[in-house]
Amino acid sequence: MEPQDRTRPVIAAPAHVWMLVRQHPTALRRSTRELADALAAAHGDRFAVWHTDELLFGVQGGRMVLHTLGGAELPAPEVVCVRQVAGPMRDDREVTLLRHLERMGSTLVNGVDAHLTSRNKLWQLQELALAGLPVPDTLSYATAPLEGVVRSPRLDGPCVVKSVSGCKGTQVFLAPDAQLLRAMAGSLQQEVPFLFQEHVAHSHGRTLRVIVVDGEPVDAVLHTSGDGGLTANIAKGGSAVLCRGRYPRAEELAVDAARALGLDIAGVDLLFATEDTYTVCEVNSVPGWRPAMEAVVPAITACVGRRLAARGEARAKNPVDGPNRAVR
Repeated sequence: MEPQDRTRPVIAAPAHVWMLVRQHPTALRRSTRELADALAAAHGDRFAVWHTDELLFGVQGGRMVLHTLGGAELPAPEVVCVRQVAGPMRDDREVTLLRHLERMGSTLVNGVDAHLTSRNKLWQLQELALAGLPVPDTLSYATAPLEGVVRSPRLDGPCVVKSVSGCKGTQVFLAPDAQLLRAMAGSLQQEVPFLFQEHVAHSHGRTLRVIVVDGEPVDAVLHTSGDGGLTANIAKGGSAVLCRGRYPRAEELAVDAARALGLDIAGVDLLFATEDTYTVCEVNSVPGWRPAMEAVVPAITACVGRRLAARGEARAKNPVDGPNRAVR
């Protein structure tokens, strides 16, 4: 048997399409597993799921590289479907990995800039307001102590208090008046700032979610609180009723919101300002969906397929660019 040549890099089998998910042992959401199955069916052995804690990346010999923990070199994928929830992303961890993949030439769905904007609820509101879209009046802060913030005369009740990076309705509550807000300030965890947002009373306990893919409203669901409380998240006991096409003006607003944030795929949560006018509550770059929302997975699968086809067309026109030239 010939001795192994350790100077030659071990190269893992390439996959043209990746799904990038959270680190172990975090369980994948049902919607993510469903989408992974569909992408595997569409792309076969050209598809792979990678967890963020399975990869090494950096620069070696003057070029950008990507490796498994076992040392095998990985070619950069053509397209990456990102299912790493944006809220908990950190600049020096998950965001750096996404940025590395983009710089190696991969097309990300959604892209790094869109995820960065989406993970901070106030950044979202900034872009939505600049685009002229309706959003609730909201205040936040940078380095001011929370105990001082809640004593501002600009804050009065009732207002919705939420973390700038929360998800699934966590760290969200309704402060009915300034007195309660001041009393609770010392009990709130302050790893990240809070938002103090206008309470849209007409929508109390009701949220409309629209899934947008490549500028089209694919499906919609009405979430309703199960106990009359503020939040209507399923994770907190709410109910869901499919309503695609029932609120066309809301679906148009959702498309505009996704476009304003540069998102290929978005879950746009809307509040009822009145029964036929709406305001954008927040936008999710890695949305979940109900099992009965059967149009979502085929739409995202087609979105990924279009990105892959676009890269092939670009290579055919410009073969000098190489196989991993990004198509943006």
